[in-house]
Amino acid sequence: MINNNLQTLEKLINSELANKVKFSRINNNELLFEINKEDILEVIQFLKSNDKCKFKQLIDIVGVDYPEDERRFQLIYLFLSHEYNLRIKLLIKIGEKQSIHSVVKIFPSANWMEREVFDMYGIKFNNHPDLRRILTDYGFKGHPLRKDFPLTGFNEVRYSEKDKKVIYEPVKLEQNYRNFDFESPWEGTNYIKEIKKSETNEKKN
Repeated sequence: MINNNLQTLEKLINSELANKVKFSRINNNELLFEINKEDILEVIQFLKSNDKCKFKQLIDIVGVDYPEDERRFQLIYLFLSHEYNLRIKLLIKIGEKQSIHSVVKIFPSANWMEREVFDMYGIKFNNHPDLRRILTDYGFKGHPLRKDFPLTGFNEVRYSEKDKKVIYEPVKLEQNYRNFDFESPWEGTNYIKEIKKSETNEKKN
């Protein structure tokens, strides 16, 4: 029944927004549409207000990074229609130096969601009322969910007794952690050297 409803909805949206939909498909009882970033406000307003859609809840906004692509980022908007018990996803591809319209005026809950995407990926939202970092510190450099961001980060934060304040320093990894064995976390790394010595001695004998 749900799948039949989705097929009907897919035909309706493709008919009403024919020049704005790049492609559509149904997967895992969810309907996915790809649109251009310029059409986001008009498409979302239609999905929310049309009597046959009524997607009145914005579930989330997520980003995906594909550094090798010309349009590096994908933005995915997830919506829920309580009245029809249906879900829909909007996919938008966007370049690294491009920005996109904020949807806060249509869905106020998008405020923090867009700030998270901006913080993690660096994607800017035009006309956002308060586009600041929300998960990282104010002086943080870089965007942690970009695939070219180092796993250890660029800086580490600690409290300095000398300066009596929190300070940033370049990341310094202890040598022990470079040889860390995750299968035996309680034994440290000294036993690794002992095993290697014993293996070397056995080969010599």
